[in-house]
Amino acid sequence: MTKNRIREIYQNLDCGMRCFYNPETDELKSLPDFDSNPYADEEMWQDVSEELDSNFDKYVEFDKLPTREYFQIMVDFIDTVADKKIQDRLINALNKSKPFRNFKYEIDNSGQYRQKWFDFKEQEYCKWIEKQIKELNDINDFKTTTK
Repeated sequence: MTKNRIREIYQNLDCGMRCFYNPETDELKSLPDFDSNPYADEEMWQDVSEELDSNFDKYVEFDKLPTREYFQIMVDFIDTVADKKIQDRLINALNKSKPFRNFKYEIDNSGQYRQKWFDFKEQEYCKWIEKQIKELNDINDFKTTTK
């Protein structure tokens, strides 16, 4: 599996989509997570849902990053921030209630660190996806490699 494909999986998962991959055809199918987004139009995604339902044994689903892991990525990112003032604001954001919302607010108002956060998050999330690919290769004879 190419780095571009892994990045595509990341982008879909990060946007709240569910991501399914067919290793035989190298097809990637995505659809909204209707459980966490009840306002998504299921009818619009009916073709994809039917394809996945009728071929469920050919696709593997990639898991989104668990909340605990996502929180750890935020903590790890803070360690890379050189600006002590911004670093303190981010630490305080994580120590309040609603840490994800507070972190987002602070990072959106952190100037150059906003893009650095996006780059860092993508890199770490892609590592999470690569870990899933390795596990699938080990367990299910998934037969894909990262390039």
